[in-house]
Amino acid sequence: MNAVAGMPAAHRRAFRAMMVMVCAVTLLVAVSGQALAKSQKHKPKKPTVTTHTPVTRGSAYIALGDSVTFGYEEPQVVPAPNYSDASSFIGYPEMLGSELHLTVANAACPGETSSSLIDANAQSFACESAVVPGGQAYRKLGPLHVSYSGSQLAYALNYLHRHKNVRLVSLMIGANDYFVCQATTADHCASLTEQAGVLAALGKNVKTILSAIRNKAHYGGQLAIVNYYSPDYSSQAAITQSALLNQTVDTSAAPFKVVVADGFGELQRAAAHSGGSTCNAGLLTQLVNASTKCGIHPSYAGQSLLAQALERAIRLG
Repeated sequence: MNAVAGMPAAHRRAFRAMMVMVCAVTLLVAVSGQALAKSQKHKPKKPTVTTHTPVTRGSAYIALGDSVTFGYEEPQVVPAPNYSDASSFIGYPEMLGSELHLTVANAACPGETSSSLIDANAQSFACESAVVPGGQAYRKLGPLHVSYSGSQLAYALNYLHRHKNVRLVSLMIGANDYFVCQATTADHCASLTEQAGVLAALGKNVKTILSAIRNKAHYGGQLAIVNYYSPDYSSQAAITQSALLNQTVDTSAAPFKVVVADGFGELQRAAAHSGGSTCNAGLLTQLVNASTKCGIHPSYAGQSLLAQALERAIRLG
């Protein structure tokens, strides 16, 4: 005999009402579970690469910067540089990559400013555009180490989206911001107000660059600032200018969990044996048929010290 059929009418009605409620609750739980699973499926994953993830053999490294990072040499260097062959220019990124067996994407451009690194239409010193009358933009004359259109920053963000094995991004920028000021002001940027303006803009741009790398590309790995050297450690004025530039960049970069490669200190220690002369110590390019003995760019010896500073700053696996 059916147990429900044997119940009094009032009990049967109560039983059926209870069963309807049970079915409704069951359906609600099922639907909620599906919605939760769907929301979890589309929830952004946390970066699997963190600042503690070591740089290992075979991983990728993106280098951002100007002529120093590019490995640029002046035309008066012997043998004369081959500007049509970017691979003939060896900077600290290539040296570090060779030492650690990394895939290097060196996006640096000679003459890049912190503004033009973000926006290719912004004023550069000699990368996308030239400030010096009669000067030409480097990107119109010779190839870079990697080919891209638009800005360095756009290239870096795109690279990070497409490559998940990046374990290091470095940034060295700001010197050309000063050079633009010197070339475009009547007093050649001697005013403290003008210099302060350069540093303020530089600091803001560094924050924009690093914020994009962290928050737009969602890169959680190691991020390094490479500090500039002084072109002459025997000159207090040259030391002060480089120190102020480095301090501005380092302070602006600090909130983004960066490490700092002490390029300034590495070359300073090496120049100490030559009375503080970066030139006499052989750390700058040696020029012939020029008004000065040395250029302002690092020689191979200088570049190797910058690579050494960067290697010391990062975490290796």
